This record gives sequence, structure tokens and C-alpha cells, in this order.
Amino acid sequence: MRIIGFFFMLLGLLATVGELNGIAFPTVRWFFETSREIPWLNVYLPWAGFQFLWFGWLSAMILLLGGLIIVIRSWTAGPLSPSNARRLRRFCEIKRGYYSLIILLALLGIAGLDQMIVGKRALAVKYHGEWYFPAFQEKTYKNKDFGLVGEDADAPANYRLLKRKLKGSADGKVIMPLIPFDPTGDTLPPRSKSLVEREGVYYESGRSSEPYWGLAASYYDVEGSKMHVRYTMRRGVLEGAADGWDSENNPVYTANYEAGKLVTEEYTGTASKEEFLAEKSSDLRAVKYHPSPPVIESGNWLGTTSQGYDVVAYLYGGLQVNFKAAIIFLPIVYLIGIIIGMLMGFFGGWFDLVVQRIMEIFVNVPFLFVVIIISSMVPYRFKGLPVILGILIFFGWMGITALMRTATFRDRGRDYISAARVMGAGTPRILFRHLLPNTVAIIVTLVPFSLSSLISSLASLDYLGFGLPPEYATWGRLLSDGLSNLSAPWLVTSTFIALVGLLVLITFIGEAIREAFDPKKFTYYR
Repeated sequence: MRIIGFFFMLLGLLATVGELNGIAFPTVRWFFETSREIPWLNVYLPWAGFQFLWFGWLSAMILLLGGLIIVIRSWTAGPLSPSNARRLRRFCEIKRGYYSLIILLALLGIAGLDQMIVGKRALAVKYHGEWYFPAFQEKTYKNKDFGLVGEDADAPANYRLLKRKLKGSADGKVIMPLIPFDPTGDTLPPRSKSLVEREGVYYESGRSSEPYWGLAASYYDVEGSKMHVRYTMRRGVLEGAADGWDSENNPVYTANYEAGKLVTEEYTGTASKEEFLAEKSSDLRAVKYHPSPPVIESGNWLGTTSQGYDVVAYLYGGLQVNFKAAIIFLPIVYLIGIIIGMLMGFFGGWFDLVVQRIMEIFVNVPFLFVVIIISSMVPYRFKGLPVILGILIFFGWMGITALMRTATFRDRGRDYISAARVMGAGTPRILFRHLLPNTVAIIVTLVPFSLSSLISSLASLDYLGFGLPPEYATWGRLLSDGLSNLSAPWLVTSTFIALVGLLVLITFIGEAIREAFDPKKFTYYR
């Protein structure tokens, strides 16, 4: 617990220092970025002349104070009780749950590295002897800052292009993340894959047993997907229309082929046709429009989506969204559910009856209809993860409340509660120092299944189109994209494996916790 407390304090400190100094630390920058992007999470102070990012500062303060409280509590609480120590040992003995927890924590750590793993902004750029760190700076550099001229000189710096330009140059170098693509908002040009020619017939590399069918092209710039001449190919030979562009990307050439032989052609460029066709370009390559299959040469290990996003980067962004949602959703839901449930079970009477009637109303409200109505009513610029989590929290506190009510109602008449009353303990002390520790088995056992339910709910809402806006990478939207493009099986396959794999890990952890914290084996008050 002490390590967790120090970790929370570190996150809060990094978030605060990063905001004050314009440093974009991995993960912790999200609180202030979200507060800056969603209008209702900030407020303009006219007398100060700036936007007060209240959500970001509140999150940072909660991390700092929460971590401090956990650290102080770890020093004053003493060692683990014998029953909790036995539970912990029992959990470690259940190997599938123990190793699943290690894998889940490793995934959490990888997701926390954020732009250090996935992103289109360079980690470091050395240009003319000076070092820049774009991924960790709020400042947006432009192409002209690194010597890239032309019509895109004032556009945000294209670090992938800059890396190609500086490759092998003494002027500098560019260090990119492992996956040099953003999860969303980073539409890639069409991908291409090398072709192999044997006896006048072209075969796709890696699938050399079947002649290639599809589009093929020669490129001025392969990595930039700048085409020279594009052909139609059937059974590995040229068949059908061809198109050509000059170095300025102007269409200047058309042709038609039959059985690999030129039938007609037309050229409208300024230079001669022979000079155009002789321009320096690559060998013929298979053109892969989006959604494109995995192309290792282009760095798209699992292909691209129909929007042109890299699938690995998109899955990574979806994993981050799931963890961020869990970090916000679970503490709020359990705090509400535990407090209300314990008050219902301990006091009973009119308070118990009123809250039960409210819960019955909530249970009978059609959840999907509420989501549809709110999604259509909320302006687009106000939508985001906080809105969706607000809806899920609005309906998600009742399960833990009912369980805590039952557990409290059961235990309030036991001898240890009567003894605490006789010794003069007040209601808050009885609830949180005596009753709550005896319900820890219920709480801890339920957490993994609540996390699994949250991930499934987010995926379902995004699949139906009533979840997060397109700026968020979500597995539900990727699954919908895959089912809309059944000719691209890598989309459904990768999403299914990621989603099911994560849910299986959480389920194994939940089963191990349930077995280790079984109240029939270990009882706190005994």
C-alpha cells in the first residue's frame, strides 16, 4: 500500500509540474488535456484572463492527497492481519489468477508509457546541433522549423517525413516511438507491398504461390506513397487501365493493357512521354488501399482501419481508454455504493425504504434509451469520456449498494458490533472501523467483475454508435469497422483477441480473488 501511495503522489506531482512548466509527461498529461478540450471541465476567469482547468487541478490534488493519506495509513495501520495474510498467500498459490494479475499490471504499465510507445510526434530530434523533444513539449513545431519547405511549411511537423529526409545525413537525426503513429487523427496514405517477378508473372511477396490480382504501381517515393504510374493487374500480368502522375502530382498519363501488352496510351505532360516513363521510380509494388492488410515494410504490423489508422496504435489507444475509464469509474462507483449500502443496512427504516424505491426506479429505466437520448441531446463539443462515465456511474452504483446493504444488515447484530457500542464507539467508527473490514471480501471479489462489465459496456456502446466520439480510439468502434469490412478479417480478429484476452485475464483474477477471500474459509471477526 505504501508503494501505491508513493506512486499516486508521484503521478500528482508530475501532473502539476508538467502543467506549470509546459512538459507533457506520459499519461498524467491526460487530466489537463481533457480539461482543456472539454468546455465544461474548465472555466474562464475574466479577472485573471485565463482558463482555469478545474478538472485537471482537482485530479492532481486528489492524486497527491490520496497518495499522502495511503502512505500515512500504511505507517500507522501496522502489519497485515493474519486472515488477510492468509488470503494473500492463497491468492498467490492460485497461479492462473496470480500470473493474470502480473500480465494485467504489465499492460497497465505499458499503457502508462503513452507517447513513449505510440505516437506520431518524435521523442527527440537533433537538428543542426540542437536537441528538441516534441513528444514531451506542449509547443507544436512546424515543418519549417526543421527545414521542410513547400506548401506544408506552416503545417505541424511531419516527423516521419523528417526522419526519412535526415536518414544518413550529418544535419541531425530523429528518434520516433516504437509505433510511430497516433491512435486516431493520423490518416495514413495507401500502403504498398513489394512484388516478385518470375517469368513475366508478378507474385506478392510472402504469397508467391499465387499470381497477384489487384492494383500495382511504381512510386517516386515509396514511404510517402507518391505514385508514378498505377496499373491494374490480373493473374500476375497487366490487364486493364493504367494512370500516371508527374512529380508535381498532376495526372498526365493514361493507358490500357490486355494480357500484359499495351493497347492504347495517352500522354498530356509538358515533357516527352519517353522522359516521363523513364523518370526514376521504384519497381512495381502491390497497392493496398484502406483497410489494408498487415504490411511489415510500412510498419503496419496488423494493417490499417478503413479510416487509415494503424491497427496496433488504435488497439493501444483503446487499451488506454479502458484503463482510464476504470481508474475514474471504479473508485466513484464503489465510494457511492459502499456508503449508501452501509447506511441502508445499518439504519434501515425510512431511509432504507426510500433508497430502495429509488433503486427500483433506476433498475426499470431502459439504460440504452437513456444513453441514446443523452447522446443526441449533448452538443458534440461537450462529449467525451467524462459524459459516458457519468452515465455509467449514474446506473452502476446499485449493484454494490445492494450487496453492502445485505452484508451490513447481517453484521450489525453481531457481538463485535454490540461490544463496540458498549465501549462508546460512534456510528462512523462502527461503520468504517468494524463493519467495513468485514465486508472487504465482498468488495475485493466484486472489483474484477465490475471492471469486466465496464469494458464490455464501453465496447457495446461504441459498437452501437452511442459511445465516445471518434477522437477516442475504442475497441467497440474497431469491431464495428471490422464487421462492416468482412473482406478485412484482420480488423475483427485483432479486436476480438484483444477484447477477449483482456476479459479473460480479468475473469481469472476475479475467480482467484473469490476463492482466496472466501468468507467460509477466513472470517475477520473470528
